[in-house]
Amino acid sequence: MKIAVLGIGFMGLPMARRLCQAGYDVQVWNRSREEAARVAEFGASVHDTPASAVHDVQVVISILENGAVTDEVLFSRGTAQALQRGALVIDMASIKPREARDHAARLADFGASHLDAPVSGGPSGAEAGTLAIMVGGKAADFQSARPIFDVLGHATHVGPHGTGQLAKLANQMIVGMTIGAVAEALLLCQKGGADMAKVKEAITGGAADSTVLQVHGQRMVERDFAPRAHMSVQLKDMRNALATAEEIGFDAPATALFEQFYADGVDHGLADLDVAGLFVELASRNGMQ
Repeated sequence: MKIAVLGIGFMGLPMARRLCQAGYDVQVWNRSREEAARVAEFGASVHDTPASAVHDVQVVISILENGAVTDEVLFSRGTAQALQRGALVIDMASIKPREARDHAARLADFGASHLDAPVSGGPSGAEAGTLAIMVGGKAADFQSARPIFDVLGHATHVGPHGTGQLAKLANQMIVGMTIGAVAEALLLCQKGGADMAKVKEAITGGAADSTVLQVHGQRMVERDFAPRAHMSVQLKDMRNALATAEEIGFDAPATALFEQFYADGVDHGLADLDVAGLFVELASRNGMQ
């Protein structure tokens, strides 16, 4: 089977590498050819255009920056027209549910199937093949893609087109708000004279324990805000969640509150920090280093 991977970045690179190592014939494209070329040493073929990368493959994996970029790459650069009939497009970027539904309908006009399959787990999960994959689309297409998903992580079919993206928004709402809760709690303890690292150790294993506390909380303790997932990306996801909530008539006040915190952080120059960098924004509000 031939697979095209469109987008070789923090996530696309380790995912494409795992597919090469699993024995798939992988063809890759990225706006920067130099980035795409990093997969060549694992056996991938590097293409100059997305249309060239997809023209003879059975499966296309797209993991691009956002919905607008995905739309442009698929439909404004001859990519959809270059697909062979019966090809399956798996969009693993985090975009709006309505964008996923729109892409699925337009790809059907070209004889292609579509799954929206955003992921959680970050670059480390992509490296290890342990990503949580939330999939929307037809059950038959999900079953045909299972061997590919199994190389990348654990996939769950959650419903029709767009619901994979809805599940990812739920994931990002929970993660974004939990990061804020961990940051605020640790800063409160530091302000009150406690050892922040020891507080994190003390509550690990209790009711407040979580992956966010263990991973992002440790980054806060160490002041390690090198980007794995950027603050700006978390802000994009919170805004997508709010836009989707408005579309379906759902009130999401907690998401709106935290969207403002991330927006303030981005406005204050923190856009390129890791998402745990919300700690910096909340520290600044309290006059803390």
